[in-house]
Amino acid sequence: MRTTAWISSLLLILCTATVAAPDLVPIVLPPPQTEGGKPLMQALRLRASSREFAPDPLPPQTLSNLLWAAWGINRPDSGKRTAPSARNWQEVDVYAVLEQGVYLYDAVAHQLKPVAAGDHRAAATRQEFARVAPVTLVLVADRTRMKDAPADQVEIYAAADAAFISQNIYLYCASEGLATGVRASVDKAALTQSMRLAETQLVTFAQSVGYPK
Repeated sequence: MRTTAWISSLLLILCTATVAAPDLVPIVLPPPQTEGGKPLMQALRLRASSREFAPDPLPPQTLSNLLWAAWGINRPDSGKRTAPSARNWQEVDVYAVLEQGVYLYDAVAHQLKPVAAGDHRAAATRQEFARVAPVTLVLVADRTRMKDAPADQVEIYAAADAAFISQNIYLYCASEGLATGVRASVDKAALTQSMRLAETQLVTFAQSVGYPK
């Protein structure tokens, strides 16, 4: 009887764990809409940092457009991107921290690849206002791709290339009426652990995106 009860308890624990941390699957994004939006000068006029976000999730099409604008492939023949990178290293990866988990943006397949289940948005900020934003994009540089970069300039190059991506995010959000704000004040140790990053990967910035509150 005790054995039966123990097995039942174990099964209950396993079932609960499965519900609490479900396996993530890739998010296949719809093709990005690369036409429309506000004219560049209007987007520049509206560009701003936000400190308040509504918790409503972004629709799949908006998420698709956002990621493509940030760091998508705009020249398929060469694999080059919507933002420049020094020596075409393309060393920056964009991670999307959503309520259900952390994903890596695969620009070639235009999809989000699962990294870690669970809500890790709190690790991506030291500021309370950003924890309710439905999406936080974390820009991570992989030093192994930065061939021949002088050791004392690796972080400068990485920060500059991440900043180009950040500005793309700002302009897309300004064009679409979304709120966004970039920050370097993040718990890098917590993010490195929750995002399962290697020692060669450097967290540069985090940028939250959502609807205005």
